[in-house]
Amino acid sequence: MGGRAARRDHLDQSFVRHALVVAGVLWGTGGLSGSLLSQQADLHPLAVATYRLLVGGAASAAYVALTGGFRLPAKQTWRRLLLIGALFALFQASYFAAVALSSVSIATMTTIGAAPVVLTAFSAVCHRRAPQLWTLVSVGGAVAGLVLLRWSPETATSPARLVGGLGFALLAATGFAVLTLVTAEPVDGLEPLATTAFGCLIGGSLLTPAALWLGMGLPARADVLLLAVYFGVVPTAVAYAAYFRGLGGAHPVLGALSALLEPLTGTVLSVAFLHERLSAFAWAGAVLLVAALAVGYWRPEPR
Repeated sequence: MGGRAARRDHLDQSFVRHALVVAGVLWGTGGLSGSLLSQQADLHPLAVATYRLLVGGAASAAYVALTGGFRLPAKQTWRRLLLIGALFALFQASYFAAVALSSVSIATMTTIGAAPVVLTAFSAVCHRRAPQLWTLVSVGGAVAGLVLLRWSPETATSPARLVGGLGFALLAATGFAVLTLVTAEPVDGLEPLATTAFGCLIGGSLLTPAALWLGMGLPARADVLLLAVYFGVVPTAVAYAAYFRGLGGAHPVLGALSALLEPLTGTVLSVAFLHERLSAFAWAGAVLLVAALAVGYWRPEPR
């Protein structure tokens, strides 16, 4: 009995880690598909983010309904869903404000790199216990690798705009960290896919007024419509459902670390399909990032 329980626990932990890896890799495909959608449909990035949430939420809700699992959440879960939707909207709006004020490189590096740091510090304060050494090594190495991978010195912007961009990027990181903490605590009767469906629909609805003002018209072309569907389904609906599923059995810090697979995957896709050339520093950053993530998954912080 004890051996079977140990094997089951090992399989559960393996599933959790695989779900988080799947989420990080799928998010990485969103950078390329979202960029292509913005170019081909001539949309503002915030409008693209709004389509991402609305299409992802609708696809998740449709799947739940078709599989017979759709039901309106209980009253006590609506507060959780409204909070998740608001955090989705805050994260997306803050990130694109950071991009507009600074650059994609700085916004991505600060947002994704700051989230595991925020969660590590928050966890240490809440539990009154210092993080284990392997966690510090993993987080520190991952952030250093991300800086080497994504750093770009050609940021032609004023100091005031740079400070504003960093501020919004840190706000986006905090929003993602809080989203991770909130969804790491399961609620009876609220499955990850339903959380994704309602959270994305609420977040997309909150962003819609601003997106309409910026322009949300989509050309009636098959390539654009397929891109919008892919962007909403794969790196949004499927990725967030996998992330929320993985958070049910992992420490939030490990969840935030898995998000660093997004820029790594995006860089690999850019090299493979857009023939982007990486500097020696970027390659060193990619190697360091992979090694740091491997340490994080090998010696995860106890939940």
